[in-house]
Amino acid sequence: MKKNKIICIIPARGGSKGLKNKNIRNVDGHPLIAYVISLAIKAKIFDTILVSTDDKKIAQISKKYGAKVPFLREKEYAQDLTTTEETLQNALNVYEKQFSIKFDICVYMTATDIFRQVSDIRNAVNILKKNKSIDSVFSVRPTHKNFWYENKLGKLERILKSMKHYSSRQTKMPIFREDTGIICASRAYLWRKGRRIGDSVKILINNNPIDIDIHDDYDMFLVRKTFEYFKKINNKFLPKIN
Repeated sequence: MKKNKIICIIPARGGSKGLKNKNIRNVDGHPLIAYVISLAIKAKIFDTILVSTDDKKIAQISKKYGAKVPFLREKEYAQDLTTTEETLQNALNVYEKQFSIKFDICVYMTATDIFRQVSDIRNAVNILKKNKSIDSVFSVRPTHKNFWYENKLGKLERILKSMKHYSSRQTKMPIFREDTGIICASRAYLWRKGRRIGDSVKILINNNPIDIDIHDDYDMFLVRKTFEYFKKINNKFLPKIN
């Protein structure tokens, strides 16, 4: 019997407001969602690659590129304010119940973040396999910029006291932006509880020069131009579909 059962869940709602039908917009000859499905298949670590969608056309396209879509997401879980946690919890619970299976590790990736590496997908899962004390592994992007927030009194404060001291980028400690849409691997029991990540975590530093999460027409324009540019000079950053 296999020790670790692993599922990849790719949420792809049909009712996107910022960019209509964004999950199936054409990028370099393929629908957007095809890229994340293709990379999940290339990782060769998943027992199931599941697309969670409420849209029949997205379901049809996802199946064509190799994902499973055995059910459509209920309207209750396909609203503008439905959280990612609710989506993942529902997809996992419905699939496990429908097929009488229990997964050990769950991986979340979005169709709108397509610039990721297969090695990162494998690394995230392997860390969980090797270290039972880790709850979640996810992608982050380092930054050396200073950040502010508005407190309850309406006063602006730095998020870290150390940011009061300005220094060169080379000597400054980075902070990390969470990018779970690129890759997030967690213990399945967390998702069943409606939690995307746990308390004991490891991070994967994402140094890919391309940083685009597609939400509107301008983002889509940037992605298409990025494909044009990197195809001319260097293909290693671009996702490929065989």
